[in-house]
Amino acid sequence: MIFLFVVGIFGAGIGGKAWADSCGGRGTPGVDYGDGGGDDGAQQPGGTIRQQQIANAKIIDKVAADGGLSGRASLIGLMTALQESTLLNLDHGHLDSIGLFQQRPSQGWGTKTMIMKPSYAAGMFFFGESRNSTAGIHGLTDIKGWETMGLGEAAQKVQASAYPELYDGQEDAARQIAKEAGIDLDRTGKGGNADEDQDPGPGTASPGQDDDPDAECYPESPNERPGKPGAPFHDGDAPWPANVKNPRSTEDAIAWARQEAKTGGKDWYRACLAFVARTYGWSFSGVPYAIDHYREMPASMKHDKDRNPPPGALMYWETGGRAGHVAVYLGDGKIASNDIVRPGYIDVVPATDIESKWGSTYVGWAPPYFPKGG
Repeated sequence: MIFLFVVGIFGAGIGGKAWADSCGGRGTPGVDYGDGGGDDGAQQPGGTIRQQQIANAKIIDKVAADGGLSGRASLIGLMTALQESTLLNLDHGHLDSIGLFQQRPSQGWGTKTMIMKPSYAAGMFFFGESRNSTAGIHGLTDIKGWETMGLGEAAQKVQASAYPELYDGQEDAARQIAKEAGIDLDRTGKGGNADEDQDPGPGTASPGQDDDPDAECYPESPNERPGKPGAPFHDGDAPWPANVKNPRSTEDAIAWARQEAKTGGKDWYRACLAFVARTYGWSFSGVPYAIDHYREMPASMKHDKDRNPPPGALMYWETGGRAGHVAVYLGDGKIASNDIVRPGYIDVVPATDIESKWGSTYVGWAPPYFPKGG
């Protein structure tokens, strides 16, 4: 019963403007904790979530320190775990990716039970399959020159992500968590296998990469008007179903989103689902991930790949990560989106920017339906 209670809180929204990474992948991927209505800042989750992050950070640091690695190694580990799982020990992810580092059992990182043990997952990240050789899965210490290369570059050498530029964006958050956890990032190392010249191949450790890149999550129907990727978006005319009821009207929501873009603060870093829910007057969406919000829509409300959304519609993109991205369509081909121009802020931009700048895949649009909102 306690477990179900905790899950209920997690799904319904936990505090704040949500440090929640409800948007993800090529832009700013991650995990949404739930976008509730407390006082926690966008970069500072509160309650049990922060406690879990700090506890996991301490485990990562202990594994590094026990292995004779420097505080720099701990920082790389924290940045990687923040990017991959938001420092939460997730039992799910893209394909079979799980755990703090979203390691995949099918790729040789260990069994699910093993990977779900944070100390094991951290050990695999730092040392790979063997601390005494470079055979099998490679870890950080298998990478020649990891101690002097860029932090994000070192993380990428282990993770082999399709989006290597994203790890560097976690440095500030990692340093803040390290400070709260009492982790000494200036600690000198006492050993490790940093001199081994091994670079993981593209299939070695690829959390977030699909085994079948040609597979379609949302097959087209004969009634769709998908257009081509990157083609302009045009205003459609589709009234909302009767059960789409929000605290704020569509007109007021659009006006609120535009005003937030003009005068709003840095409250929306990696919080796209939180933003669209707030746009329509809700304190939280009640759904962990942006792309799941689309997937959970009734079939009659999902307009897969249709590039003719009505003003006020919610538009969704696959980003190559677990969470996806969602934005509010304002009309005239424009959306209100977080992070696309200024990290943390809302800006009004062409809807095509999510494809052209982030390389994301447009999934479709749906009415602003928040059955789990509150």
